[in-house]
Amino acid sequence: MDEQPSVSKSRTQKSKKRSRDGNQNPGGAKHENLQVKIQLFQDQPNKIPPLVAYFPSGYNPQTQQRQDEEEPNNQNNSPKVPKVKVFRNMAQRKGNRLQVVVSPGGSNVDFVGSSFTGEAAAAQVCRYSLGVLDKEAETLKIIPIATNKIFRLEPRVRTAETANEEASNSTKSELTANRMDKLGELTALYGTKRERKKRKDAINLKKEVDSESQKSLDKKIEEVAFDKEALANTSSLIARNIPPHNVSATTPLEAYPLDKIILKGDWDFLGDIYKLWQGGEKVATNAYPHFVCNRIRKLDAIKDETQQWKLSCILSYITHLMKFRDQFSMGHVKSGKKHNIPSIIHHRFLNLFTDPESKILASEKINLFISYVLVLALHVDGFRTDPSDIAQDLRISKVDLRQHFLNLGCKLVHQNSILYATLPVPLNFPSQNIRRKRRQ
Repeated sequence: MDEQPSVSKSRTQKSKKRSRDGNQNPGGAKHENLQVKIQLFQDQPNKIPPLVAYFPSGYNPQTQQRQDEEEPNNQNNSPKVPKVKVFRNMAQRKGNRLQVVVSPGGSNVDFVGSSFTGEAAAAQVCRYSLGVLDKEAETLKIIPIATNKIFRLEPRVRTAETANEEASNSTKSELTANRMDKLGELTALYGTKRERKKRKDAINLKKEVDSESQKSLDKKIEEVAFDKEALANTSSLIARNIPPHNVSATTPLEAYPLDKIILKGDWDFLGDIYKLWQGGEKVATNAYPHFVCNRIRKLDAIKDETQQWKLSCILSYITHLMKFRDQFSMGHVKSGKKHNIPSIIHHRFLNLFTDPESKILASEKINLFISYVLVLALHVDGFRTDPSDIAQDLRISKVDLRQHFLNLGCKLVHQNSILYATLPVPLNFPSQNIRRKRRQ
């Protein structure tokens, strides 16, 4: 256990001064400043650290317990407390594998979470710890979370086999399948002639079984009635590679909803431009796209602080998009890697625009990337934008950029020798057949 020195006196005094300032405390809540000692606890192999879990389904054990207490039929007034079990793999190489099973009383549903499957198996971008504040002892104990994972407890209907056995068996089958695939690859490369023939026969046999299953599936599909018009529209939108939209929208803002492009959790990480603008600092032209640098002055003309912050966040998001693309572009990699993209936004960009296996910018997703940038540019310019600087940032010609605007349902108009892209509603997309004929 490591112990760190207490908070400095000057820092404590500063925080007390802030608590007296009404501007720093708009809600009127009282803040209590404490001078505490921080104690850091390390992992101990013979003990399991605290586990943190959540219920994505909305189930709340405390709410259920209160309902049981208030239930009139509950004569004993004894709530059905859920049982919590923790399972640990005792194998030497898998000792950090944990599984949590929460069993609500009077129900045949278990909530199961593990540290090695599902959401917990994804790449870790954060470290988690649990802090326990003891006001009387004036100590803050920081304890690491078990395997540095937050358990996602999914509902599982209880059957003859317990939920933990089912999850364990599925994991074993996945590991066995992966192991067999790797052994097959080794056999194809270094196996004897007899072993290679045996593997080939097994693959052919599997194909025959799959073909029979496919025939049965095709018969079932033929019996299903499809909405051909909806299917055609869906296919054309997939081919068009555009952001989430509303075809029946009556205003441009509703046509491409901003909350579907910049998610709720992203806004808190987009305040860099707003801070620069508030501090009176100039935006470096070598650090931000031309489009962003030319639109910063729009913030001066806006009186509403909320709208100022919103516009600056959109400009920041455009910057992150451009710098993300630079990380995969020859001659611009250095500029892209110097730029700090918040991890939550960077992870979303990877899912949207890159190939999941190679982790490079997928060629079929480039049109989607350009569409995201153009839609955000339309939001910034009030759905009437001059594409000159955005074409320079995307490093494509104005002529090619026109087709991308048309693909979004935009209309191109000339005014005073300047070409503007506008967004009429409801959205009207160009026919895919017309585009193909023009190319021919």
